[in-house]
Amino acid sequence: MDQTLTIKALLEAGLHFGHHARRWNPKMKPYIFGKRNGIFIIDLEKTLERLTSAYEAARAITESGKDIIFVGTKQQARPIIEEEAQRCGAPFVTVRWVGGLLTNFNVVSTRITRLAELERILSNTQLTAPKKETLRLQREYRTLSKLFHGLQQLDRLPGAIFVVDPVREATAVAEARRMKIPVIALIDTNGNPELIDYPIPGNDDALRSIRLVASHIANAVMQGKKQFEAELEESGETKSDKEG
Repeated sequence: MDQTLTIKALLEAGLHFGHHARRWNPKMKPYIFGKRNGIFIIDLEKTLERLTSAYEAARAITESGKDIIFVGTKQQARPIIEEEAQRCGAPFVTVRWVGGLLTNFNVVSTRITRLAELERILSNTQLTAPKKETLRLQREYRTLSKLFHGLQQLDRLPGAIFVVDPVREATAVAEARRMKIPVIALIDTNGNPELIDYPIPGNDDALRSIRLVASHIANAVMQGKKQFEAELEESGETKSDKEG
């Protein structure tokens, strides 16, 4: 965990601001410090504690060689989630969650594989296919890219998903729970923490709040991957050997 992360840093990022009191889930009560001007104030000591736990979980999962999918489709989360996922080499979903991504992965993965294949074909400067065929491939690529952008590297079920706003991403959370895949989530006062394995109570609307949490989970992923790769190099095993 980043030892420089403090209550002050969480405060400056605005993680303590919850939703209006009329929009709340009573199950978030243990994480609420109080109320100010009709807005719930989140207990940042609990946030720091939970963020630390989530960080360690993300690090351990990626240290075992598994992926974590970053999920954030609300407008303010999209660019941050994509940037942080790319920084740590994680798959991501920022447009919409494709139903069955986890629960019907064997079928959905064939479309992801096809997208990666089309990228290779269309990036070939020596492509000699007829113009009509090239246009067909480009249309197919655009369609699949809208659905699976960010998931090209996902070749198996992930070790976890990291979600910004599990209320909005309810389908992703439900699929993960059904498949017994751990869920790490930045969850506001309107969410149900009982559905989340590693809830991080905090403002899931503010840019700085989303950035702080997403960047720390990305750092955990990077640390875990680094350790995984170091152990691979030391043992002389391949990635598939170690995962198996």
